[in-house]
Amino acid sequence: MHAVARTFALTGIDAEPVHVEVDVGRGLPSFTIVGLPDTAVRESRERVRAALANAGFQFPLHRITTNLAPAVLPKAGPGFDLAIAAALLSASGQLERGYLDRFALVGELALDGLIRPVPGALAMAERSRALGMRGIAVAAADAQLAALVDGVEVVAVEHVRQLRELATGELAPVDPDRQRLCEHPHDGARALPDLADLRGQPALRRSIEVAAAGGHSLLITGPPGAGKTLAARRLPSLLPQLAPEETLEVMRIAGACGETDPFGRPARRPFRSPHHTVSARALIGGGSPPRPGEVTRAHRGVLFLDELGEFRRDALEALREPLETGQVALSRVQGAIAFPCRFMLVAASNPCPCGLGTDSGECECSPAAAARYRAKLSGALADRIDLFLAVERPPASELGGEPGEGSAEVRGRVEAARAIQAERLGPGRVNGEMTPPELRRHCSVSATSTAMLAEAQRKLMLSGRGWDSALRVARTLADLAGSERLGETHVAEAVGMRRRPERP
Repeated sequence: MHAVARTFALTGIDAEPVHVEVDVGRGLPSFTIVGLPDTAVRESRERVRAALANAGFQFPLHRITTNLAPAVLPKAGPGFDLAIAAALLSASGQLERGYLDRFALVGELALDGLIRPVPGALAMAERSRALGMRGIAVAAADAQLAALVDGVEVVAVEHVRQLRELATGELAPVDPDRQRLCEHPHDGARALPDLADLRGQPALRRSIEVAAAGGHSLLITGPPGAGKTLAARRLPSLLPQLAPEETLEVMRIAGACGETDPFGRPARRPFRSPHHTVSARALIGGGSPPRPGEVTRAHRGVLFLDELGEFRRDALEALREPLETGQVALSRVQGAIAFPCRFMLVAASNPCPCGLGTDSGECECSPAAAARYRAKLSGALADRIDLFLAVERPPASELGGEPGEGSAEVRGRVEAARAIQAERLGPGRVNGEMTPPELRRHCSVSATSTAMLAEAQRKLMLSGRGWDSALRVARTLADLAGSERLGETHVAEAVGMRRRPERP
């Protein structure tokens, strides 16, 4: 006898439909899986055999052939277990087949029959809806995440025995907890670190606020102890709450990366801080099958590169296209895949390997070592960074003074500026993403401001990209000030923030 169950293969952060075809025929007892399975999929034979036996089902002592179609699509991971078990039970006459056409089945089987979660439940629920299916059956741990998708029933299956209830329609769909999408990440016992911890440093505070308001990239240069890392780690507390659509994007990526319990905390904008030994592949994504990298996991959030001068040159250079286009396009023999990566790049660097800087009079670095350290940041990558800031260690009077302005006050101004940008550019978009046509439409400047930019172009050797970047920053400064017109003071401040330190 023959039966077909429907499931999905996770490709990057997308779900591709897979038909699990099981044939139970005459011949010596065997269990074969075909259709480009990897090792984890081939091992499903033993998990399914043990789980069905321990759940009280009869395992057919016949020739069993399982085909995962389409056969040209590589299959990886244990998420096919539940669909294989369901199709096998239907093919052997132990369960009726009608529900296999209505529900997709996704889950890993334990040997005792329990259903374990798998990556990508949200993407699979979205694809079920797109295919017009009635619903999807997932592990209980994945149910709340998958249930956030409207228009598809999500059924939580805790044990393989519950396939009987699913077949007869006795399992009720999960009621989604959408309240989690509305909880504010800045409240509660696990609130984000507050900007009030940063004492003094008015220029650094201003740069962080401007970066948060416009979604601009930022490079902070200075000696150890100047507050670079402290400020960067408080940037998420200045960013507005994720919109429901953005939350689903972030959860979809997190789920595809194996974070199957996103409800342990309110939904927050990602903050990724990879170690400086990270490879280019780990940073932008890759592998076989391709997996998202740090830039994609930072989508709608912040990618913080601490100790920029210690990163590998090839890893930093790989950031050029993601910063420019907002996506990572990977081409492989099997095909091309694209990952979204709209993130804010924030980097911190010492002026030289010892951190003191050659102008301090105490630097012990050789000129060659300092030059190699500075060369890690190429001109092409620096051209894609909007804001540059050089800081010094704060004096003792500031360290022992009163706390600075807190995150809540700054976040209010950031949210107001972003609301203006959303009205101008569309929901979820910020000035840092403006295209050249949008710049011409929304960033018209006076003749005096144009002359100011021309002088900056001559002295700072601004490229066309740098010119546009200065206009984007000026537009953000005007939005923070509540000004519809882009004034000369805004352009002057933007040009000053564009000035790259001599020793980044």
